[in-house]
Amino acid sequence: MTKMTRMTVEQAIHQALREEMRRDSSVLLMGEGSATKQRDLVADFGAERVRNTPLAEAIVAGTAVGAAASGLRPVIDLLFAPFMAYAMDALVNSAGKLRYLSGGQFQFPLVAMGMTGSGWCVGGQHNHNLEAMFVHAPGLKVVMPSEPADFKGLLKAAIRDDNPVLFFTDLGLLYQEGEVPDAEDFIVPIGKAAVRRAGGDVTLVGYAKTVAVCMQAASQLEAHGIAAEVIDLRSLKPLDEDTVLGSVRKTGRLVVVHEASGLCGIAAELAALAATKAFSALRAPVLRLTGPDAPAASSWVLEQAAVPKPEAVLEAVLDLVAGSRRDEAAGKSRAHDQDSRAHHDQLAGLAA
Repeated sequence: MTKMTRMTVEQAIHQALREEMRRDSSVLLMGEGSATKQRDLVADFGAERVRNTPLAEAIVAGTAVGAAASGLRPVIDLLFAPFMAYAMDALVNSAGKLRYLSGGQFQFPLVAMGMTGSGWCVGGQHNHNLEAMFVHAPGLKVVMPSEPADFKGLLKAAIRDDNPVLFFTDLGLLYQEGEVPDAEDFIVPIGKAAVRRAGGDVTLVGYAKTVAVCMQAASQLEAHGIAAEVIDLRSLKPLDEDTVLGSVRKTGRLVVVHEASGLCGIAAELAALAATKAFSALRAPVLRLTGPDAPAASSWVLEQAAVPKPEAVLEAVLDLVAGSRRDEAAGKSRAHDQDSRAHHDQLAGLAA
């Protein structure tokens, strides 16, 4: 049996970095305060492999692209996701495209880390869920875990991947605890979702902090006789279409929950996926419960008012299920009336 240790998300990330740096001497860590905050890694692996950088995200990301093209495996910590906007040219136009433009002659194994999400009231300067922007960029992979074990397993997978990976940490999860395998060969494959709870009446899909929101809503729905299936995407690109579609075909109802804006977001992509590849199975419209198209507030009250809550998911699903059941009942009634009229017309024809 695999030995497990209880730790926080922050500790799981640190453990993954340590294990991969020990396993592969080409792995290096760079970031704003990386060496200062993780002196134990400096002591064990040297100042050449664990480096502080200036507050210059474009330079950090550009340096990482060059390092990756030279055979190294850089991990860069850009701290907060909005700061990645300064590094868009290096990440999108270089890291994401150069393997293709080189005809596969070069690899770009780099990981760019950033924190995002509500919970710390850091305002729009530091909280902006822009993960969908990178999902839209060719050549990039994007992950956003919800549990400590997945943070370790996905970060290790990202470091070993020969493509650039954007690794987002939801701020509200940083000190969440969970059981994490001690094994250094523990890997969570990129592109594979996890079914956190089985159910047959409705599919709830989330990632990062909204997985817990969906789980809480599913527990409340159970009291109403509704069995919700909860899917944790974990990986936003590649997207595990098979797991989502398999669940939708089983339940006939889909609700997608995330904190990012709904405009051109992950929920919109999943709604389109269900409509194009599982339309015949849908028993109700696809619902999206997302954040607003607005910068994040630094006020706790305003910040929390903008993110999906379990109560909102509960209410939405109750309305969705009730509405679809009414429509199904009405459809059966109409079919019965049509059969009755056809039978009546048949008898009238025989009588004539």
